[in-house]
Amino acid sequence: MKLHRFSISLIALTLGLSSCSDWLEQEPLSQITPDGFVDDADKVRASIDAIYTDIMPTHSGWTAGIYGFDNNTDNQMSNIPDNKFGTGLWLVSSTNDAWSWRNLRNVNYWLEKALSGYSTKTIKGDEVALKQYIGELYFLRAYVYFDLRQKFGDLPIFTSTLPDDEGALVAVADRRPCNEVSRFVINTLDTAMTYLKKDGFSARHTRISYDAAMLLKSRVALYEASWLRYFDGTPFVPNGEGWPGATKEYNKNYKYPTGSAAKESEYFYGVAADASEYVAEKYKGMLVTNTGTIPQSTTDPDNPYFSLWGTTDMSGTPEILLWREYNHSLGVVNMVESSVQEGNYAIGVTRGFVETYLMKDGRPRYASSYVYNDQTTTDAVKDRDPRLTIFIKVPGQKNLFKNMNSSGGFAIDEPKPEIIKGGDNFYSTGYTLRKGGTFDKAIGLGSGCTNAAALFRATEALLNYMEAKYELTHNINDGHILEYWRTVREKAGFKGEAIDPSTTIQVTDMAKEDGDWGAYSCGEKLTDVVLYNIRRERRSELIAEGLRWMDLQRWRSLDQLMETSVHIEGMHLWNTPMQNWYNDENGKTKLAFDGDGSGRTPNVSSPKLSEYMRPHEVNMTNNSFVGGLTWHMAHYLQPLPIKQLILTASDHASPELSPLYQNPYWGTVAGEPAKK
Repeated sequence: MKLHRFSISLIALTLGLSSCSDWLEQEPLSQITPDGFVDDADKVRASIDAIYTDIMPTHSGWTAGIYGFDNNTDNQMSNIPDNKFGTGLWLVSSTNDAWSWRNLRNVNYWLEKALSGYSTKTIKGDEVALKQYIGELYFLRAYVYFDLRQKFGDLPIFTSTLPDDEGALVAVADRRPCNEVSRFVINTLDTAMTYLKKDGFSARHTRISYDAAMLLKSRVALYEASWLRYFDGTPFVPNGEGWPGATKEYNKNYKYPTGSAAKESEYFYGVAADASEYVAEKYKGMLVTNTGTIPQSTTDPDNPYFSLWGTTDMSGTPEILLWREYNHSLGVVNMVESSVQEGNYAIGVTRGFVETYLMKDGRPRYASSYVYNDQTTTDAVKDRDPRLTIFIKVPGQKNLFKNMNSSGGFAIDEPKPEIIKGGDNFYSTGYTLRKGGTFDKAIGLGSGCTNAAALFRATEALLNYMEAKYELTHNINDGHILEYWRTVREKAGFKGEAIDPSTTIQVTDMAKEDGDWGAYSCGEKLTDVVLYNIRRERRSELIAEGLRWMDLQRWRSLDQLMETSVHIEGMHLWNTPMQNWYNDENGKTKLAFDGDGSGRTPNVSSPKLSEYMRPHEVNMTNNSFVGGLTWHMAHYLQPLPIKQLILTASDHASPELSPLYQNPYWGTVAGEPAKK
């Protein structure tokens, strides 16, 4: 196959280029047509299929995959926190792999080819299918831009592949304000929906659909609405004090389309409410219900809510709007099953996450008729929110392994949390998830697993609507807020009065909601208990679905860490029966902690620090996090790579002469930490 010389878009210097005029000697992702010639709709589809795998979040390689995407939040933590939670650890760099435009370049390339062939009728094949593929490309462009928006805020906007000309490349480097980027993303999704087949194109939901585009639209709009509301007046929004965009002539006199950041926020909340309502109304009657139990024998009935994720085929579940299939014959596999059956690659669930869940009666643990007890991990999930009950692995549960022998399978007890093993599969917090596991040995473990990955789920639309509508009106009785809230709870497995959100709201005490970063915005604890419980419901429903960091970021929910550091904790280890789970055959403890006088290498945190496990405070020597996790305002966005600023500067030396500008509180010298 002859290589096609093809230009780089927006100086994607993260690929190791040394000047603006460098060429990228490579074919687009699908090396299927010589010289980029496209004459058949099937070739367009094949090219898009290759792009899907690079862009959409999935179960990946030898990691916990999508069920570990909430790592480094108050939901899930490994034993090594991200540098963004330290001081002086995250530094401005010459390069930054996240500032990559490769995926966008490939989408723009194929979109140009498909649109040209469609308009000139030179692409043969099913016209309906071709329109669908064009819609998918628009969706993928929107998805890429939204990902970059979350990482960097203001962005250049361009919609075509660019010539290998320094002037042309620098000319498109102007960063548009973040709200304009989100407006562009939403408009792109609107365009996508004019091409996507409205009544569905893929019966199996393995291709992008009109409804998935509408759900993404609601997600994008909700993100931008929240960002503008909670960062208003700061350098992170246009015209906020110190906004770096104002230093550039092209942004100096920027005016919001709606007149102000507050009105712009309301505009996006309205878009989010409308888009999510469309999806919610269509699917609210198709959501599966949690039975609250996990099959403990081969004769037990299935729990469709648990199996919604623990499967290799999601095509029979209408609420899954888009999912990825894995297949041994194609060599496309993951390691989710191995991860779930062991320790989730040392990504554990936090104490704060477990404690935030409601009790079975729909009340917080401190106001319930049920007594909350965390003396063992089994006790901690007893009489709790049915979602927590089925997704946390605890001793006493049966892991029902299928296809193990001629009788079809057998059940074995979930072992005690492996907290001292170390390596990849120990329980870093003592709590770990079983979400996403099939416990079916037939899918293969040593050669990789074929667990399906859910990418878009209709239940998110109900949650998006609840938040957007309430933020607009602050009236819980407005629109579908209560209807959708009750639907989410009923499908989650709650019964009786626990389905009614008022059961929770009436007894919520914000002073006692300490384990939830989402209880804060702008460094202050929320006073609106309705809004907080909408956030709590979202946290409880979307466990390990990769949306938690996005939520914390858009709510500005980490400022409080700048004043008071947070010590991440896991299960209640010391002075509980669990302490004796780790004795040897002679009754001597195998637990070792810093300063215990044993001379052994520490494998757990000291009881002098807390009775609860602290995964980041086991080894207290040369540990940047012994004082807990902290925060810096700059860390809400990533720094632009210095190399980009220099190479786009008119003198190729002075960052201030670049049309690009650095993000708030980051410097323009490599090796510097955040300024605030």
